[in-house]
Amino acid sequence: MGLTEKEAAERLEAEGENVLSEGRKTGPLRIFMGQFRDVMVMILLGATVISVLLGEFTDAVTIIIIVLLNAVLGFIQEYRTEHTLEALRTMTSPTAKCWRDGRLTEIDAARLVRGDVIELEAGDRIPADCAVLSASGFFTDESVLTGESVAVGKTAGAGDDTDNSLNRPNIVYCGASAVKGTCRGKVIATGVRTQMGRISEMLSDTEREATPLQKRLAELGKAVAVICLAVCLAVFAAGVLRGEKVFHMLMTGITIAIAAIPEGLPATVTIALALAVSRMLKQRALVNRLHSVETLGCTSVICSDKTGTITENKMTVTELSAACEDYAFSGTGYRMGGAVTGSGGRALIPSAEKLLTEAMRCGVLCSTAEISGGREKHRGQREWQVTGDPTEAALLIAAAKAGITKESLRSSCRVTEEYPFDSETRFMAVHCVCGGEKLMYLKGAEEVILPRCSRYMDEKGETAPMTPAIRRRLSEKSAEMAERALRVLALAFCPAESLEPGRGDLIFLGFAGMTDPPREEAKTAVRKCAAASVKTVMITGDHKNTAVAVAKKAGLLRGGRAMTGAELDRMSDEELDRVIDKYTVFARVEPVHKLRIVRSFRRRGEIVTMTGDGVNDAPAVKEADVGVAMGITGTDVTKQAADVILLDDDLATLVGAVEQGRCVYANIRKFVRYLLACNIGEVLTMFLGIVMGMPIVLLPVQILLVNLVTDGLPAVALGMEPPEKEIMNAPPRRSDEGFFAGGLMWRIVIRGILIGISTLASFTAVMRTGAPEESCRTAALITLVASQLIHVFECRSERRSIFRMSPFGNMKLVGAVLISAAVLAAAVTVPQLRTVFGTAVPDTAQLLTALGFSAAAPLLSALFG
Repeated sequence: MGLTEKEAAERLEAEGENVLSEGRKTGPLRIFMGQFRDVMVMILLGATVISVLLGEFTDAVTIIIIVLLNAVLGFIQEYRTEHTLEALRTMTSPTAKCWRDGRLTEIDAARLVRGDVIELEAGDRIPADCAVLSASGFFTDESVLTGESVAVGKTAGAGDDTDNSLNRPNIVYCGASAVKGTCRGKVIATGVRTQMGRISEMLSDTEREATPLQKRLAELGKAVAVICLAVCLAVFAAGVLRGEKVFHMLMTGITIAIAAIPEGLPATVTIALALAVSRMLKQRALVNRLHSVETLGCTSVICSDKTGTITENKMTVTELSAACEDYAFSGTGYRMGGAVTGSGGRALIPSAEKLLTEAMRCGVLCSTAEISGGREKHRGQREWQVTGDPTEAALLIAAAKAGITKESLRSSCRVTEEYPFDSETRFMAVHCVCGGEKLMYLKGAEEVILPRCSRYMDEKGETAPMTPAIRRRLSEKSAEMAERALRVLALAFCPAESLEPGRGDLIFLGFAGMTDPPREEAKTAVRKCAAASVKTVMITGDHKNTAVAVAKKAGLLRGGRAMTGAELDRMSDEELDRVIDKYTVFARVEPVHKLRIVRSFRRRGEIVTMTGDGVNDAPAVKEADVGVAMGITGTDVTKQAADVILLDDDLATLVGAVEQGRCVYANIRKFVRYLLACNIGEVLTMFLGIVMGMPIVLLPVQILLVNLVTDGLPAVALGMEPPEKEIMNAPPRRSDEGFFAGGLMWRIVIRGILIGISTLASFTAVMRTGAPEESCRTAALITLVASQLIHVFECRSERRSIFRMSPFGNMKLVGAVLISAAVLAAAVTVPQLRTVFGTAVPDTAQLLTALGFSAAAPLLSALFG
């Protein structure tokens, strides 16, 4: 049976190991060098070279330190994520029970080859695509490949079958889980030739694009480069026209152009993103790519997988419908909790309900699953620990809500014989001795069990004949439950001396209706997305009726339609683009359909976030603007393709990440506004001073002090500004919206002009008193710094003025401003620092003049703004 070790070794040599291609790993050096591709960083490196040529070595060293800081922060984040992803890898089955040389042995799953014969049982992860040679009640969970949450029964087929296409009853697939029964299979595909391998290879067809923030920062970098060149030329021309030496004015123009570069911007952007990543990690969202944080903020469409994201991926019994009574079960998934109520919501004592007790006893006895204890979840909830078939586990949990468990039945009921569930007979039966009575219990499909029932049990626990009217009513009830996307299992029993599965005088107990329920958090998240004008779309491999029913419960179908993969195939890309905004549910889709859906939304200009956990989701996850993988149920392939990993598999966590993304972008606009306005003020001060024939208003070392100390620290603190309350009430910004949209550039220019004019006015006013140049420059320096420190509070909001905000809303900013003010005070009062920075101690009049012009700036800004 199986191969010999020699045959296996030869095939292993010829076909390679049974592993998925991991793609090229990015080495540490490549990650680090990648941090220098930013346009702004390249400008700074160019400025460094010019500074060295001018002999301004202090400037050069300072800029290099800033660039390195930016690179190190980005490197740490990406490198740490690489290692975290390694720790999250759980997809590969480490070992397999394989027949070699006629003996069953356990080998490394990577050594499996085509032709090997393996043994599988409940709980195993299937290591390769295999043709089923024999099976006993074998069911697999293929949701990672197909998206369907219901376990799939497998039957034996031809031993030479090599077709491993999806949804075949005689094929088990790599990456799926065995949930019930036993199986012997022959390996027909390994590694990249498996269905999982084929889907993972689709990932190579999708290329990563720059994020919206990277595009905007690149545009900003180009704008800054043009401004620097314009400033250099303007100063040069003005000086030459005044009769200054050509070389001297060229050097002066270059020096001022360097002052115009916001050196702290790249580092501040990186720090803001890194801080957001840290906050998101505390909220259980792990960020793979730093810039994807901001992209989340402009998400306009969330394409979500159904199973495990919108739903629990945990079958739950929601109702038991008998011939003359209905029972409802509260609580969802595997949570410990919930109760049973009667028709119309009437309260009841489960132990006093004979019909309920007997039906639940049937569900428990006809189950090979196990539930035990309880485990604490991160939100303080407790859950049952479950092993075995999800459907049978759902029956056990429903029975536990009625006070019936396997433990409680052990003393009164003993299973003597079992007829396992089979995908052909579609029912399971057990023979039990309960007290002094011998009984047979059955569960299975309605169309199999109901025709065999000649009687039914009423609410008093008594049996009555099954009339044609009652049988018809029960059939209609089963159909109605199925239309509501419930999976229906019929429960029945009868007295029997031995196991006789074919008997036709059964006593009908009821229909157990179960579903994979929507997460409560997902419902809240969908509502929050709707309020933020973010469209949520559900994409699933499940049946259309099931998908629609879940979408209605989750609040997704409001005014939207549902489309199947087959309907999608009949549309061209142009037709799909025209109508896709009318659909919120896509059912019975395959991986290629998911890619088409994501691409169609993107062609319409939408920023698309795609969530998924299965290998079938991975290509679309990578194609989306932001790919999001599930950290608990997600496959290794999907996690590697994703930009963000939800460590709790909760859609609500994703919505929180969207809020953080919006906050990050808002904060970046805030400190860009601050830095550019300050730099415009500095450049204007120097430029107008030269044009007006004044002495040098500020020395290069004083400009450096302003740029590095009083600019940088408050800008970083602005990056920590908490989100404004109304941030999730506004629609997402358009993908083509410019960085300075909403009049931001106008506000920057106006404020920069006011800062420059105030600084020049302060210099001029003190100069007219006959004070020395050191005192004039000191007054100008105080005005410039104080104006900027006041302006930083104006930048906290684009909607409210400084007079309508509490100055203590961001205490980190208050601290940064105090530190900057202290540095300025030290620069004009400490003798050693006065020598370095060319300052003088101002007298009272000079200090009041400087501060007075500083205070005038926000008042004038309020008039213009």
